[in-house]
Amino acid sequence: MKALLLAAGLGTRLRPITDHIPKCLVPIRGQALLGFWLDRLLPEGIERVLVNTHYLPDTVRAYVQDSKWRERVDLVHEDVLLGTGGTVLRNRNFLDGSAFMVAHADNLTRFDVDAFLRAHEERPDDVDITMMTFDTDVPQSCGIVEVDARGVVIKFHEKVTHPPGNHANAAVYIFEPSVIDFLDSLGKEIIDISTEVLPCYLGRMLAFHNSDYHRDIGTPESLALAESEF
Repeated sequence: MKALLLAAGLGTRLRPITDHIPKCLVPIRGQALLGFWLDRLLPEGIERVLVNTHYLPDTVRAYVQDSKWRERVDLVHEDVLLGTGGTVLRNRNFLDGSAFMVAHADNLTRFDVDAFLRAHEERPDDVDITMMTFDTDVPQSCGIVEVDARGVVIKFHEKVTHPPGNHANAAVYIFEPSVIDFLDSLGKEIIDISTEVLPCYLGRMLAFHNSDYHRDIGTPESLALAESEF
């Protein structure tokens, strides 16, 4: 399986830290976020990774070139941000018509990659997406999911004041190739997965719960928490 790591964001909430470094390279205990992803995925079932860039792309390129994984990492640049779904659609040829992983490389996570892949392989017949979830301590700022007895997502609450739980979307997915066909059917280049794709897959999306560790490194406060927790 191949993976697409979304790493093009501006990281505005992390300024001034991100004034001179892209969010995907913000260090946690001396290692860049992107490095954690490469070290997690490439030894364990992911054959090749594509990283998209936009903000400070030369910095990301230099980091990958110095990485021990450089022979298995490709880079693609976006002059104009395409949104998470737009990036998937633009790079459909890289994905080879097979199931693939998509993840936000500016989050810090630790999970069993093999178990995630196996959950997708063993999903119910009518499911096209497997979404990783985690327990969040700030459910009002996340997309909270509700699942049925099979673990299939039946409701999605995006950043609501009184969410019905704390199982949140971790923004790590495995997509079947049919999802790319859906993206193409929207007839546009800029597409957001959270708002334009996931609501259309309720009842066809399996939840895989990450009970180990996951944190969105979106603010200096969450960065400080990650430094103390991880």
